[in-house]
Amino acid sequence: MNPAPNLFLIGPMGAGKTTIGKRIADQLQLPFHDLDQVIEAQTGVAIPLIFELEGEAGFRRRECAALAEYSALAGVVLATGGGAVLDAQNRARLAARGFVVYLETAVDVQLARLARDRKRPLLAAPDRRERLEQMAAIRNPLYAGTADMTIRSEHEHAAQVAADLYERLQRVWRRAPAPAAA
Repeated sequence: MNPAPNLFLIGPMGAGKTTIGKRIADQLQLPFHDLDQVIEAQTGVAIPLIFELEGEAGFRRRECAALAEYSALAGVVLATGGGAVLDAQNRARLAARGFVVYLETAVDVQLARLARDRKRPLLAAPDRRERLEQMAAIRNPLYAGTADMTIRSEHEHAAQVAADLYERLQRVWRRAPAPAAA
């Protein structure tokens, strides 16, 4: 979507959505929000506990509600959770309310970046590679189909990816002004 008031970052866990999102928000002088952090702030508990108490379905309901609220803001950079694209309504909201950037990352890179991470419930599997490959098979086409732009987020430092993304955004994204307050 172009022009759009918001910038939304999508992609798998370990793609750098939060790290790159903070940097690009600074460069664009926009507020940054991380959807997972929003959910934790709203519930007062960490995401693994939400999964434990409510299961993935409960978490996804909360994620949909938070995405509906935060994607309706104007003039923000929002990093979504890796599974936000699983819901068709979420994909429609992202496409309608912002410029969507897919941070594409290979499973090998995810494994390296998430090697010490034990807090992600969906990675609590005997074979992490197999789990990430299963998720990629389902989610990568959804990321690609939702995105206005795809950028590889591997083999470079987050600062370089953010700088490359900023440069590309300057060429293709026309930021719509925020609607006037009523």
